[in-house]
Amino acid sequence: MQRWYVAHTHPNAEVKAVFHLARQGFVSYLPRYLKQRRHARRTEIVPAAVFPRYLFVALDLEHARWRSIRSTVGVSHLICNGDMPMPVPRGIVEDIRGREDERGYVVLGRQIPFRPGDTVRIGAGAFADQIGMFECMNDEARVVLLLELLGREIRVTVPLEAIVAYG
Repeated sequence: MQRWYVAHTHPNAEVKAVFHLARQGFVSYLPRYLKQRRHARRTEIVPAAVFPRYLFVALDLEHARWRSIRSTVGVSHLICNGDMPMPVPRGIVEDIRGREDERGYVVLGRQIPFRPGDTVRIGAGAFADQIGMFECMNDEARVVLLLELLGREIRVTVPLEAIVAYG
């Protein structure tokens, strides 16, 4: 009977491991999400692994040659309990897949009640009662706002809980 198991990969080798597992006939699943990355004053949205250095592999331990996974390019080892791979509890992988959007990326966190460009008010903290423009939400469940301070626009990051709708 086929179950999901977890493979630990080499650093930044998840996609490579999926490719080489598929070449050997193994079914694998690498849950990914869209991550905001800032580099050299540029912000871009890039795919990233939900569980860095881990991916799921569907195996029937009775019939599959699962020991060959350990020598697959990109794979470090299978997560085991003793000498046998440890199965993922039933329903976990299916729940993760159920959170994917139409492009196949997992939607993380809670729904954001604001859209880019919405006017919001900061309800608590050092910037309490300041009015700003919602820009985006970063990976740490914090909101990025543009505030008009000292005659220019300043980008600030505050917790989502501190933001309330304005108007």
